[in-house]
Amino acid sequence: MKVPTSPGDVRDALIARFGRRSFLRVAAALGGGAGATLLASVPPASASVTMPRETLHPRKGPIHGRHYLPSTPDQVRWGYVPSLSSEPVLRMRSGETVTVDSVSHEGILEDQGRDPVAYFGGHGVRRADVLQDAVAIARDYSRTSRNFDLDGPHVVTGPIHVAGARPGDVLKVEMISLLPRVPYGVVSSRHGKGALARQAGGGAPDGITLEEVMPPVATDGRPTGDPMKYGNVSVFTPVRRGRGVLKGGRSKEVTFPLNPFMGVMGVAFAAADRMTDPLLNSIPPTLGGGNIDIHHLGAGATFYLPVFAEGALFYTGDPHHAMGGGEVALTAMEGSLRATFRLTVCKPGSGDAPSVAYHYPFAETRDAWLPIGLSDPDGSGNGQVNDLDVAMRRAVVNALDFLERDQGMERAVAYAYLSAATNFEVSQVVDRTTGVHGVILKEHFRE
Repeated sequence: MKVPTSPGDVRDALIARFGRRSFLRVAAALGGGAGATLLASVPPASASVTMPRETLHPRKGPIHGRHYLPSTPDQVRWGYVPSLSSEPVLRMRSGETVTVDSVSHEGILEDQGRDPVAYFGGHGVRRADVLQDAVAIARDYSRTSRNFDLDGPHVVTGPIHVAGARPGDVLKVEMISLLPRVPYGVVSSRHGKGALARQAGGGAPDGITLEEVMPPVATDGRPTGDPMKYGNVSVFTPVRRGRGVLKGGRSKEVTFPLNPFMGVMGVAFAAADRMTDPLLNSIPPTLGGGNIDIHHLGAGATFYLPVFAEGALFYTGDPHHAMGGGEVALTAMEGSLRATFRLTVCKPGSGDAPSVAYHYPFAETRDAWLPIGLSDPDGSGNGQVNDLDVAMRRAVVNALDFLERDQGMERAVAYAYLSAATNFEVSQVVDRTTGVHGVILKEHFRE
């Protein structure tokens, strides 16, 4: 067994053994040099978004985790997630922390020229402020051939093997810190995708007319076969004073607060022989998580995932600077993040994870529990269902199971409570498999 020597090692060992709250109480009680050293080694679990003083190129600036995982062309998967048999790029023990330098796909995709220096330079970004790893991936990625029309867009980093994780366990993913790596992002809308997308046959979806489709039908250049001529819309979004900035109408500008979180967090779920098997496409979320897109999962939140493979094989990607519920245009304000996670294995019967999480993704924040429902939890397998009603029903059932099994409520009373006091929100409507989550406020259950 490795003996912890640095303050970071001691911190990780104590938090893994006693939990974050107990650790903070002990460190505060110690006072003086020892307590201050331990407390200084822990990034705040929740804080307003602070933009970096410098662009966070790989290995530059603060790295809060014990382990560090960059996104390099020879290790990431572009558009696909790991399978049950994928080889890990990092191994770590349960309860340890890892910092991942995630890379946003926006600015490097084929319809943007696959040249982030040129793309972002066209919006006034200095070459020195374009991430080196984004440039390397756009230029050098060759693990799989790219097909813009078929592949997922996401740059997926991982998988990470967590010692002791076995099928039937839960992987507890705690969001320790989420640092914007650059002071800008991109929001994109693409033909045939989004809440107001034109259907595959050329018609409008139910409820709207062709004139209301977005992007407008007249700009649809997909028949050219050249992504640069598709007529997709990408809106460059700078950050000023910690807020995203867009051109206004009557007002000169529209600004909104940032809320960094990772859109893709998952564990290996599907068996596949090819890295580009449709079952591994990064777009639809599954029982293994993946492109879950729940905007509550910022710093301080916890995401629970049922484990299907030895070591869990955790992966992440799709970093967001901000996102509204539904993600209606197609993307959030996409922007690269430096994400630090604590990954902990929870065994059945331990009480360390909500009971629902042993068969379905589940989340919580400091203030709420978040039961999740997906319209098609096996992803691309056996067809694709995107009915929000299906996702809603599953979220409600998962909420009832949690309240009955974990909170001891009678099921009929729990059903009444959900109707009276719990909001169910649309996670997203754009990932082929749609998502709904409930927000059960913890303050309602305090004695």
